[in-house]
Amino acid sequence: MSQLPHRSHYTWRTWFTFLVPSLIGVFLFMTPITTSVEMKTALSETLSSVFFKEIVIDISAGMTIPIAVMAKIVQGVMAESIQTFITVIICITGVVSVVTKAFKPAAICNSPLLKHLFDVSWVWLIVRLFGMAFGLMTYLSLGSEMITSANTGALVLNDLLPVLFSVFILAGLLLPLLINFGLLELAGTLMTKVMRPVFGVPGRSAVDCTASWLGDGSVGILMTAKQYDQKHYTQREAAIIGTTFSAVSITFSLVVLGQVKLEYLFAPFYATVCLAGIVAAIIVPRLPPLCFKKDLLIDGTEPDRDAEKIPGHKTLFGHSLDVALAKADNSTGVKGTIKEGVHNALDMVFGVLPVVMAVGTFALIIAEHTPIFEYLGMPFVPFLELLQVPEAAAASQTIMVGFADMFIPSILATSIESDVTRFIIAAMSVTQLIYMSEVGALLLGSKIPVNILELFIIFILRTLITLPVIALMAHWLVG
Repeated sequence: MSQLPHRSHYTWRTWFTFLVPSLIGVFLFMTPITTSVEMKTALSETLSSVFFKEIVIDISAGMTIPIAVMAKIVQGVMAESIQTFITVIICITGVVSVVTKAFKPAAICNSPLLKHLFDVSWVWLIVRLFGMAFGLMTYLSLGSEMITSANTGALVLNDLLPVLFSVFILAGLLLPLLINFGLLELAGTLMTKVMRPVFGVPGRSAVDCTASWLGDGSVGILMTAKQYDQKHYTQREAAIIGTTFSAVSITFSLVVLGQVKLEYLFAPFYATVCLAGIVAAIIVPRLPPLCFKKDLLIDGTEPDRDAEKIPGHKTLFGHSLDVALAKADNSTGVKGTIKEGVHNALDMVFGVLPVVMAVGTFALIIAEHTPIFEYLGMPFVPFLELLQVPEAAAASQTIMVGFADMFIPSILATSIESDVTRFIIAAMSVTQLIYMSEVGALLLGSKIPVNILELFIIFILRTLITLPVIALMAHWLVG
């Protein structure tokens, strides 16, 4: 391990470079703020006067983070055109990817950014073309209703993709504030003694988890994918963090609980979700397929095994600060940060939106129009009966459908009379974590080394591990 300069070595400029962008990043991505009806009204009125048209900001009252509010503002401003804009992006991605694969134009192949965006493998080209087809059919209301209905393609295009688009743009542009100026190095070194022995991942992953917990799971995945690209995580670590620590936000958990009419149980509900999530985070990474992932960086090289060691003459906090300042001292500056942010946003928008459109729509078609998930849930009936879950047969039908979309189990649970069962279904849908309409598609669209079969196995493992914990808590807290 190379000797780091002591913090007294750095000038005030380095301290400024470390503190200011990092604090702005903490505020945007990790600081809880309380939203209200008054705040929603004030924002809508202000923006309406600025843009000379009525703009409605759809912000739920409760706790969120500033970046989520900013994303809602983007959605409100672009409300009339955002689906058109997204459809055009998906079509451009499909067409240019085909042209690149067929003709290898020099303008694209000689540009590292364009080559990265459009020169993809045959598998991803096919996925992008399916995304383009589904997007066009849904936008133009053409073809089979199976693809374009409100519960399949329209749900993805009209409800999910506008949220992801706004998050991608803002997170892509602003994530460098959080990850490029030393904050992750500070937090990572401080948290290593907890995260490494308990979960087998670097301490810096605690920041990914916090951003997901307070904001949105997609933000956590984007952070993880970016750090994997930058060789901060090995293949195994990136796979574990992406499938384990991209937790569902507090806000969305409240939405799920409201769907099953148990809002008054939010405190015990979220305590149950946290407990079950921690148990899964300890156990699942130690089982296949995650335990079989290689401890190599994205380029196949070995990581620095001494990077997390603390020199004997330093305190934990002192060494953490030295590591953070060294990172800030080597940062790319304003121009480099802006360039990286733009590249991040383009990569997310062109690389991930078509994948989410294709995979999310396909998964929802299976859930909506076939009995596959119902049949897959049947083996869980004896397990649910063993856990003394009321209405076990009805509950079993909601278990596997969560792989398609996290919200569907809660919708199906509204017809179940037992509060205990509805509580279990809501908590389980949140702790299963892997759902193809968003998280799964984001993971598949990134370079994090997981495939759809592995995601399905992880989904099953998380279900089997968290269900007993949730059932036990439900009987104690609700029953």
